[in-house]
Amino acid sequence: MKEEIIIAGFGGQGVMSMGMLISYSGMKEGKEVSWMPSYGPEMRGGTANCTVIVSDKKIPSPLTSKADTVIAMNLPSMEKFSGMVKAGGYLFINSSLISKSCERDDIEVIKVPVNDIANKLGNSRIANMVMLGAYLSRKKIVDLEIIKKSLYNVLPERRHNLIPLNEKALDEGQEL
Repeated sequence: MKEEIIIAGFGGQGVMSMGMLISYSGMKEGKEVSWMPSYGPEMRGGTANCTVIVSDKKIPSPLTSKADTVIAMNLPSMEKFSGMVKAGGYLFINSSLISKSCERDDIEVIKVPVNDIANKLGNSRIANMVMLGAYLSRKKIVDLEIIKKSLYNVLPERRHNLIPLNEKALDEGQEL
């Protein structure tokens, strides 16, 4: 098993946290992992993306030219990275912010209204966890329970009070 993922969005959408959670959880499960972040000119509001690789075998390079999955949290990210999905791969899009359709017919496009669901749960900042839950329901590369336990290691301690809400967001995404 080898899964190459590109996660992209605006700074502040939790793109890096999603990647770190997948990587940390994969590591806890004894898998080989790679996480490579890339930031735009601003931390909050600028573009951000990361490449995550989870594998049963050694990972020769943290770079990928074709991903199994792209998770796009905003339109510029979808436009930039949708072409990097392998034929037969997945494109997860945040349909709360992206109304444009992907023109490709050789991939599966999964629309998830993550901002709408996060707002219903009471905090727009957990949209990333809704998306992560939805992704893990399709691509079972790491166990959801390990992801939930990893929140304590990945999130800063000042945010630990939000872990129950993050867990609920993960569950909501899974149920989609």
